Amino acid sequence: MSSGSDKIVSNILSEAQNEADEITRKAELEVKTLEEKGSKIADFEKSKILEDANKKSKMKYQQIISEAKMKSRRLVLETREEVIEESFNKATEELNKISHTSDEEYVNSLKEIIEEAAIEIGGGDLVIHTKEEDICKIRYKLDEVIADNVKSKTGNDTKLEFGNKIDTIGGAIVKTKNGEIEVNNTIEARMLRYKKDLRGQVAKILFD
Repeated sequence: MSSGSDKIVSNILSEAQNEADEITRKAELEVKTLEEKGSKIADFEKSKILEDANKKSKMKYQQIISEAKMKSRRLVLETREEVIEESFNKATEELNKISHTSDEEYVNSLKEIIEEAAIEIGGGDLVIHTKEEDICKIRYKLDEVIADNVKSKTGNDTKLEFGNKIDTIGGAIVKTKNGEIEVNNTIEARMLRYKKDLRGQVAKILFD
């Protein structure tokens, strides 16, 4: 548990004890008042007052402890979520940096991303939309590599051409020539699609 949640629990435990003590103090004061009056039933009333005070103080203490546990769990979950989100943000920043270079790993990933989308569509006459600087990185692989691979996987002759440039970190959107079918394989779209599964994996790496 983080120091923040520890502090919250400590404060609430202290509050619970203080409230329980206050209930007991008031009961003891009431008993003292009865004794001073010399009531004939002081002993009976004294025992009932103290018994009632004891029950109330225990109930109040348990109520506050229960609330403390709930607040602590919520804080832990919120902290986990912040750390996971920060991990995704850092990963996105790194991908953004890499995609602005001619790094071989990124170029190969870009090729695979376009192939994957083209195969999902089923080949044919396709238009690739990517950011401007990625065109030169992948242009020479369009026909000799990507189109041939797509044809071998789909059985359909495939022709690829570049379309309008898009604003993206990296990756590509692939469409049929008539625009009826589209596969968004930009980095942003892929991160969003896989985020649920990736979130579980990231949480396991960070917290297990």
